[in-house]
Amino acid sequence: MLHSLPWLESVPPLWLKIGVVALGLVTIVLLAETLHRYTENKSELSRKIVHIGTGNVILLAWWLQIPEAVGIAASIVTSLVALLSYYIPILPGINSVGRQSLGTFFYAVSIGILVAWFWPLQQYQYAAIGILIMAWGDGLAGLIGQQWGKHQYHIWGIKKSWEGSLTMFGASYVVCCLILVSVQGNLWQTYLVAAAIALFATVVETFSKLGIDNLTVPLGSAALAFFLSQFLA
Repeated sequence: MLHSLPWLESVPPLWLKIGVVALGLVTIVLLAETLHRYTENKSELSRKIVHIGTGNVILLAWWLQIPEAVGIAASIVTSLVALLSYYIPILPGINSVGRQSLGTFFYAVSIGILVAWFWPLQQYQYAAIGILIMAWGDGLAGLIGQQWGKHQYHIWGIKKSWEGSLTMFGASYVVCCLILVSVQGNLWQTYLVAAAIALFATVVETFSKLGIDNLTVPLGSAALAFFLSQFLA
């Protein structure tokens, strides 16, 4: 199991582990801002780089056993910065002032909630599932849908594409399988649970507006993964 690897017994001190995570986050944000400033019409790509890249930091937090309090504190600070960025051009490559979406704010909040929920239980895999489904599933779905989404459909005024939705399902399924297999082993229940979670995440993302999916998809997917795994175990 990933949370009991022998090398974790000799990991560096806490300040160094936090520094590694912080360095990863800063590198991702700087990359996105550089792309936004020095290339044309790349705002959406910049946001997706941050969206996907920051999600993967949950793996660093898991492997390095970052304390729960640190993760929650980071989530609160990031949430406040995200809110300010809607009114002040702090990070224009990520949030445009006046942008009609609270996705970045919800994303930061969801990370804090999942850490607060699953870190005390030492069930880190479920927090990772929720965040990585949002990072890779929604991130890739947005890129694929905008670039190659030729077959569109509308639900309640929301425009989606079948290419984007299928990408969301496929990426979510792969994320779930990789994490659950690494923790629970190669069991048939793993693939059934992964399919159910991927379908749930895709449906929730399809019906979401104003970035609320950055909250509902991670929390819902993690909760479903947790309860289905307990039930099928």
